[in-house]
Amino acid sequence: MKFILRSAFVIALFIASTSMFLQKTTHIVFFGDSITEAGVAPNGFITKIGEELMQKGIAGQYKLTGAGIGGNKVYDLYLRMDEDVLAKNPNVVVIWVGVNDVWHKASFGTGTDPDKFEKFYRAIINKLQEKKIRVILCTPATIGEKNDYTNQQDGDLNAYSQIVRDLARNYHCSLVDFRSIFHRYEQQNNPENRRSGILTVDGVHLNDKGNQLAADEMLKAVLEQ
Repeated sequence: MKFILRSAFVIALFIASTSMFLQKTTHIVFFGDSITEAGVAPNGFITKIGEELMQKGIAGQYKLTGAGIGGNKVYDLYLRMDEDVLAKNPNVVVIWVGVNDVWHKASFGTGTDPDKFEKFYRAIINKLQEKKIRVILCTPATIGEKNDYTNQQDGDLNAYSQIVRDLARNYHCSLVDFRSIFHRYEQQNNPENRRSGILTVDGVHLNDKGNQLAADEMLKAVLEQ
């Protein structure tokens, strides 16, 4: 009887240890512009997500890859997604784009019209979902941190963010609504109505607090079942 119990224990231990090695790693690619490119820096949001996964004791279940390039717009993402995303065989792709599509319209005259923004975004989602990849969408956060919608591009940012919200609903994607999240934070933490220095260094690119907020919100979406 003791031999049978001991054998059963050994078998159970073997199965448990084997299942740990066979456990599938979830590969997440973060796909975007300079904000995402900076996400792999020591204090970047992708790095912080990895640290939070480690604190939860589940870091080994995930592989995080940054695929951000400064200045990218939605059509840049579409053009490079085969090489920079699909070739990496991800299970999950987090898309954070839109700031340059809006910002460059006023700054350089090279932005993206709303209809084209939606068209290219749809094409990206379709291509990812055809590969059975889970897609998480993020609305563009800020171009200026004034909390009363007096930043120059607030109107366009709100409109493009609504496009992303609608796409998330229509394609059944998880959504991280950074536009709303950042605006609420600014209302609570920017009483002087400053243009930058609250969550960003320049009104667009994230400081440490912005990276932490982005990491916390993205991690919630990543861990959704």
